[in-house]
Amino acid sequence: MSAEQPPAQSPRRRIGRRVVVPAALVLMASAVGAGVVWAVHRVPPESSTGPPVAVEAVAVVRTDLSATVSLTGTLGYGRATPVKGGRSGTVTWLPEAGATVSRGRQFYRVDDQPVPLFYGGMPLYRDLAEPGTVGRDVRIVATNLKALGYEIGSQPAPGEKVYRPAAPGKPTAPPDKLASGAGAGAGAGKSTAPPGKSTAGSGRPAADATPTVGGTAATVRPSVVVRKGDGVLTGSLIRAVKRWQRDAELPVTGRIAVGDVAVLPGAVRVDSVTALRGDDAATPLLTVTPTAKVITVLAGATEAGTIQRGDQVTVTLPGDETVDGSVSAVSTTVQQDGEAAGPGGAAPKRAVTVTVDDDLAGIDAADVQVDLAGETRSGVLAVPVGALVALSEGGYALQLTDGRLVAVTTGMFARGMVEVSGDGLSEDLRVVTTS
Repeated sequence: MSAEQPPAQSPRRRIGRRVVVPAALVLMASAVGAGVVWAVHRVPPESSTGPPVAVEAVAVVRTDLSATVSLTGTLGYGRATPVKGGRSGTVTWLPEAGATVSRGRQFYRVDDQPVPLFYGGMPLYRDLAEPGTVGRDVRIVATNLKALGYEIGSQPAPGEKVYRPAAPGKPTAPPDKLASGAGAGAGAGKSTAPPGKSTAGSGRPAADATPTVGGTAATVRPSVVVRKGDGVLTGSLIRAVKRWQRDAELPVTGRIAVGDVAVLPGAVRVDSVTALRGDDAATPLLTVTPTAKVITVLAGATEAGTIQRGDQVTVTLPGDETVDGSVSAVSTTVQQDGEAAGPGGAAPKRAVTVTVDDDLAGIDAADVQVDLAGETRSGVLAVPVGALVALSEGGYALQLTDGRLVAVTTGMFARGMVEVSGDGLSEDLRVVTTS
């Protein structure tokens, strides 16, 4: 090795003969696979007649690197869902597109009577009128009336038995054999089983028992065990139904028939009106969306496999404004984005739903960019990508300000920086990079 050292100040990078100058092609090929293209400067040989490459000295830094996946999304209110009337009748009023409807509010009118909105996971599928009726549909009514401020009394707990009253005109068992809450309200569900076959834990009606009243056989309808999620139509709940009907300007009957209320998962925004006044109500009337704005992203299989509910994202809006958000759902259903997959076709996608912290007032629909943080490397040494020099024998090096080369191993590439490691590297070491 020569005793002479290259000058410490050099207007261009001087590289020994073992260095292969064009490193950019190798690095760019690997970076494209990660969705990012980085430029690595190359220095012309000393015999080149072109202008020198502008260089500058920078320090090796210790920092956190995070790979970012950028996807295009669509801002809106999500997919519109059709709403069909629950019973026959004449549609006499419909809301306008863009209107929002919340719990207890009038959704539409049939035969000039309001059909309010209740929240729940399933529609009401039977008339609710008979005391002692048990089911999840009863729970929907009880939950909504309670949320609207009506006193519904106590509800039997899961595992308790409920005995429905005997049919009119038939003798009945003593009062303590019936569900007091089923007809009287107080102490709903606090009853004991009559003599005969027990149904504890079965969740199914038992065979009719035959207790006696004064030595005369009495008829008791089958008992039902309350399951988790069930409600019971107690006397207190029936009275609450009547108070609600009076306030809602509905016939005060204590009975809720199929189609008297519309049940949806939550508050809705009317996306479009598909029926006309005068149409039969038992047809699709309108389409609705959630009231909150969401961003829908169609992600490829590679990206979707790394995205999880709760992941934090940054959304870039039109005008380059950014807002924070999070992933609220990742669809398990594969969709086709455009033509079917295959030669010349689009690859299958999965829908990713993103919600943002801002209400985004004034923007109802737009194309946006969604940046999701990928793998993160904490406390690593990093330099600008332009500081890498490719070696003829393979691998990369950094050039110090005095001209010496230090071989390095590269790690993560992120936002113009690259993770480096190797002997002789330390924080604040100054290396040459392209400007």
